Amino acid sequence: MSTNQRHVPVLRQRCLDLLAPALAEPGATVVDCTLGLGGHAEALLATFPTARLIGLDRDRSALELAGERLAPYGDRVTLRHAVYDELPAVLDRLGTPRVQGVLFDLGVSSMQLDEPDRGFAYARDAPLDMRMDQATGIAAAEVLNTYPAGELVRILRSYGEEKQARRIVEAVVRERAVAPFESSARLVEVIREALPQAVKRTGGNPAKRTFQALRIEVNGELAVLERAVPAGLDALAVGGRMVVLSYHSLEDRLVKRTLAAGAANTAPEGLPVVPERYQPRLRLLTRGAEPPTEEETADNPRAAPARLRGAERIREAHP
Repeated sequence: MSTNQRHVPVLRQRCLDLLAPALAEPGATVVDCTLGLGGHAEALLATFPTARLIGLDRDRSALELAGERLAPYGDRVTLRHAVYDELPAVLDRLGTPRVQGVLFDLGVSSMQLDEPDRGFAYARDAPLDMRMDQATGIAAAEVLNTYPAGELVRILRSYGEEKQARRIVEAVVRERAVAPFESSARLVEVIREALPQAVKRTGGNPAKRTFQALRIEVNGELAVLERAVPAGLDALAVGGRMVVLSYHSLEDRLVKRTLAAGAANTAPEGLPVVPERYQPRLRLLTRGAEPPTEEETADNPRAAPARLRGAERIREAHP
């Protein structure tokens, strides 16, 4: 299966429309901070024929496949193996301090979900890995097998918003004392058996929230995002635009908070005239978080949880 078939870019046209005013000028640079299989990147390069693209991904396999897909665009494309909070260092090494566009498509890529040995999908049996970069860090199995019970409860509650966290962790601790966890199927079964019948009848697969929580912990996703969004905004030239696609409420709340802060007036109360240093440095491009259309969700069910936010940089930061 080609990368074009494996990856259907979520909200592709909306992303292009929001970034268009910033990328229409000759020589504009856009950073795809979460390259994946290159679907959004390919659309950007095709739509803006003078734009240069910098693509980042922590997954070496994704970088290789995206590189093949984007090869026809030649030296307009620069790909780097990096986590997206490393954006400032990448731009510094490339001698590109400011860019006109930044795109984040967060969460798990289609390739990671579709490759059984990655362990991201709870619907199939696989080793409990979940690392986006398999060359570094600890796998999900190690988290399950070694973390204290209290820490596991915190992770499931904080990162999975799992109300049954304590019940699930008690079952996990009992089971890991018998034999360490290695596969996703065993974890799914333990979760199913731990939950009350009433809970299992609602909300889809009962393992979904636990798998999300483990993935976020393994990859440090929220901590990375908390650094990456401000870094992306700082990299924008005046008139530059950022678009962020989130896939769960924890990501979206963090993005919302960061963009809202940049779009706020920070002047002390009561000033008759607001000096420029207190004026907003961002203009929000979306009213709240935009979901995909029903048509897109029907064509690409993985788009259903996506929420899009965008902002434009309207002034330089004041010293």
